[in-house]
Amino acid sequence: ASTVQTIREDLVPVVGEDGLEVVVVDDGSIDETATRAAEAGANRVVSLEENRGKGAAVRAGVEAADGRTVAFTDAVLAYAPKQLAGFVDAVEAGFDVAIGTRHQAPSGASQSSLRSVGSRAVNVATHLLLLGSYRDTQCGCKAFRSDVAAIVIGEGFVDRFAFDIEMLHMVERYELSMTEIPVEVVHSSVSTVRAVRDGLGLLTDIARIRRRARRGGYPDEVSLPTRNVTS
Repeated sequence: ASTVQTIREDLVPVVGEDGLEVVVVDDGSIDETATRAAEAGANRVVSLEENRGKGAAVRAGVEAADGRTVAFTDAVLAYAPKQLAGFVDAVEAGFDVAIGTRHQAPSGASQSSLRSVGSRAVNVATHLLLLGSYRDTQCGCKAFRSDVAAIVIGEGFVDRFAFDIEMLHMVERYELSMTEIPVEVVHSSVSTVRAVRDGLGLLTDIARIRRRARRGGYPDEVSLPTRNVTS
């Protein structure tokens, strides 16, 4: 409930009450997440019957959202919601995609050394798949044009570890415009065990994405309306 309230408190002054749609995805939780989110004022609550992972949850949220620009962040609010305003501004200015990076965060950021090292190791691994040199593929703060999100997220198949990397693979494949925006981590709770487990799962998923790409599992091209990026 506090998550929805914080999002509204941070973003309504920026985009206006009518300009904000809060979509909460309950990824198969066994508590009262869905009920509490609805009571707290979420515009839409999507409940998955079983836990399927970040990719599946974001995909469900994108499908349910009505906005021209779609942004997502972690439910634990690892990043202050007010930081999303810069992502929305970038997309509204003409970028297809805006992704966060914790490696150029403002002074005072509280990301743990474990997460920092783990995130950099992930970025090294993604060079097996991606062409670009991204500072932080796994940051849980991203925004998209809604029609772009329907493709690079909606048409993906990875539900868990390498969801973000598959999305970036499609951004590259379709030559979409993207900008990276520094973010500050205000809350971190990932354990060593989870970091190691997720790292192994991510490598497995990268191999799956490469195999799917080689076999023609992704469309060769997509057709999107063009929008000019303004300075």
